[in-house]
Amino acid sequence: MEFTAQQLALLSVLLLATGAVAGLLAGLLGVGGGIVIVPVLYHVFAQHGIDPAVRMHVAVGTSLASIVVTAFRSVRSHHAHGAVDVALLRRWVVGVAAGVLLGTWIAGELSGSLLTAVFASVALGVALYMAFGSEQWRLRAEPPVGAARFAVGGGIGFVSVLMGLGGGTLGVPTLTLLGVPIHRAVGTAAGLGLVIAIPGVIGFLLSGQGVPGRPPLSVGYVNAVGFASIVPATWLAAPLGARLAHRISRVALRRAFAAFLGATSLRMLVELA
Repeated sequence: MEFTAQQLALLSVLLLATGAVAGLLAGLLGVGGGIVIVPVLYHVFAQHGIDPAVRMHVAVGTSLASIVVTAFRSVRSHHAHGAVDVALLRRWVVGVAAGVLLGTWIAGELSGSLLTAVFASVALGVALYMAFGSEQWRLRAEPPVGAARFAVGGGIGFVSVLMGLGGGTLGVPTLTLLGVPIHRAVGTAAGLGLVIAIPGVIGFLLSGQGVPGRPPLSVGYVNAVGFASIVPATWLAAPLGARLAHRISRVALRRAFAAFLGATSLRMLVELA
């Protein structure tokens, strides 16, 4: 598929705006930027006539590529403030990585519509949690050990890589539900984001080789225009979101974002029906 110079310019502008919004919300709410980037990329690609068979794959792959950069910056910042539980991160790495590898393989085998359905369904659950859940909820006093730890970590890695997410969207609520204080959960989940994104993006780069219908300037399922536009905007906007977080009602923001995410998820599911 070929784009004109005007179409590529418009796409770049839209993706810059996507990155800015994703970075702002990541800083404001502590959610991973992927939960914003993937649905917006999906709809932007739809407006530009990208083949539905590959639309979600490219959205997920491009999101994971951007997360490699932003998660690296985030984990360094959190580590400098002592908010990364390195011991906990090491204990969870194997399970998360195993889930990522399995999810990356399965994603390459799924149809575009099924991958979209997975994203929309889980995102709807995230929206409901953000609207009605509480950071004070706990399932247990401390994270599980042994096989249970491996299973939970594997689940986070598996679902996150299918959805193009880093560690924040699923990792933070999971860790807090398992007794990890919120600030340590956010910092540690940023580290999980790297564990998810690096092998995930490698898998999407390889599995998309030679697949027809992808946007111009795509390497595998990673779109270079999207990556080059989103990363700098997200990088610059996230600190602004973090500063604004102290001036705006967090509860109101969570509910507003939940409404956006819920509406977006329902629209994706309706389009699949």
